[in-house]
Formats: sequence, C-alpha cells, structure tokens
Amino acid sequence: MFHYFLSGAISQLTAMISVRTLFSVLTSFIITLLLVPIVIKNIQSRKAGQNVRKLGPESHYQKAGRPTMGGIAMVIAICVTSLIWCQLNEFVIIMLISTVWLGMVGFLDDMLKFTKKSSDGLSAKAKMALILILGIGAGWVIYSSRIMPSTLFVPVLNTEFQIGWFYVLFVTFIISSWSNAVNLTDGLDGLAIGIVILVALALGGVAYLTGNVIFSKHVGLPFVRGAGELTVYCASLVGAGLGFYWYNASPAEIFMGDVGSLALGGALGLVSVFTKSELLLAVIGGIFVVEALSVMIQVFSFKYFGRRVFKMSPIHHHFELSGWPETKVVARFWVITIVLIIAGLCILGLNTILASKGVVN
Repeated sequence: MFHYFLSGAISQLTAMISVRTLFSVLTSFIITLLLVPIVIKNIQSRKAGQNVRKLGPESHYQKAGRPTMGGIAMVIAICVTSLIWCQLNEFVIIMLISTVWLGMVGFLDDMLKFTKKSSDGLSAKAKMALILILGIGAGWVIYSSRIMPSTLFVPVLNTEFQIGWFYVLFVTFIISSWSNAVNLTDGLDGLAIGIVILVALALGGVAYLTGNVIFSKHVGLPFVRGAGELTVYCASLVGAGLGFYWYNASPAEIFMGDVGSLALGGALGLVSVFTKSELLLAVIGGIFVVEALSVMIQVFSFKYFGRRVFKMSPIHHHFELSGWPETKVVARFWVITIVLIIAGLCILGLNTILASKGVVN
C-alpha cells in the first residue's frame, strides 16, 4: 500500500513484487526485533511466564517462568508490514483478518493460562470452536465470492477436483489442521519458528509462480490472479520469524505462545489454499504433519489398546527421551524440512518437465 504514495521511478520500482518482498522481510524483521524486548519486559513485570506441563520432560521444568506470548510481536509485525508493502487485494485482506483472529484466539488462551497459573488455558472445545468459526467464515467468503476456483489441485497429475460447497469444509480443515499442527510443534527452543521460516520461504516462491500467468503455465501450476501478493505476505512472515528467532534460539529468552503458533500455522495453511498448494504443503511441511499425527496416534493407541506407541508425544519429546539433546532434535528437524522442501521442488520440477512436453496443461 505504501508504494501508492510514491511517484516516478521509485514508485515503479516498489510496484515490483520482488522489490516489495525484500522490503517486507527487512521491515518485519526490524519491527519484531524491536517489539520482542518490549513484550519480554512487559511479561516479566507482570510476573507471568511459561507454565510447563507436569507430564512433559523433566528437562523442560527449568523453562517454567520464562516469558511467553512473543507471537504478539510477530502478529503485529506481519500485519503492519503487509499493510505497508502489499497491494490490499482479497487474498491479502483475508490473510490479515485470519492472522489477527487466530492471534486473538491464541492470546486469549495464553492469558487464561496466566490467570489460572496453569498450562491449561481455553478448553480444547472452545479453542477449536473459535478456529472453526474462522475456517468456515473464510471458506464461505472464498467460495461465495468466486475469487478463485473451488477446486483441489493435484500436482504432477495436473488434476483439479471440483468439490463445490464442500470447499468450505475443506478450507476449514486446512486452517484448523495447520494452526494446531504448528501449535503442537512449538515445544522446543527454535523448533517451530525455524520450520515456519523455511516453509514460508518455499510457499512464498510458490505464490510468486502461481500469481504469474507465464511462470505458472511454465511449471504446470494453476494461475491464480492476484496470488503473487502473497509472496510479499510470506516475506513478512519470514522476516518476523527471523526477528523472533533472535530471541527464541536456545536457550530461549521468550516463547511465541499460542498467539504465535496458531496465527503462523493458520497463515501457512491459508496461503496454501490461495496458491492451490495444499498437497504440496503437506510435503514441505511434513514435520508439522508428523508432529500432529504422532499425537493422534498416541491418543488413539492409549485409549483403545492401553499402550503408548511413543515414549511421549508430540514426537519431538519422544526423541528427547531417547537421548537426543534438545538442540540436536531441533537441528535435525530443520534438516529434514530442508530435504522435504527439496522434494517439493522436485515435484515442481517434474511438473515443469511434463508441462514442456504438453502433458500438463
């Protein structure tokens, strides 16, 4: 939006998505870098810190009392940066509303944990209900406004399934699944935010390709007019993530809290919806998928068979209890994410080859 107020060569330069993407990263990085210390000071003055689960690893007990809710700084940075550098089309507006909504749900959850002096905030049903309200609302707006086809795209096969009004439920599933998956992953210093940064980088690239009529055809992806602006949004997410990681690196000075994990997870899911890369996200964000599945498998197995599959879930705790140091778990999960992103690029590469041979339209 800021570039509208400029003139001449500078205006033409900042009209380019690539230029605004760079400014977006820098802007959100600086804003987050400046805001996090304010959040830390505020939380410390209120003597409100992280409440550690009694059922968690004993090594985490020392983290009790550390400031949390660092996600506030990231949500503010993402929104302010997007308002400055994005063209406010339908996609960006829905992204901003969703980011703020999920951030507020997480904020409410974190605040209740403070008041209760417990690791339990909102009830699981209440939290899920608030997330589902957003998912249904966003899904209905996307479906009814026809800003994009209500289809599910399958890479390589180049198949788009028309799912009609079920698309509303599909969008709801994507938002709720990814917000909760990132929330479950946020259990080790630097783990969730590092993976979010990597995945957001990849999604930003996909958004750029999808939003360009020439590039999208070249790589065999659906063209979504206006989706290129999500590259700038993803850049703000990357910058905010880098700024937060400055303080979240082991040993963490602050945690993002639900206000950050729910907002970031939902954002990744919704970007994948707008760029028709829901299945691709399941690949490049595979760590998040495995983390969520490990919890579901553990709960199901214990409830119906009375035994645990993992030493503890989510699965990053399983590896901790298996003797991996926390920093090694984080580093290895990052490496796996990079490998998964490369696998995602290979899928796009195969799509490109098929497109050049006329197999992909």
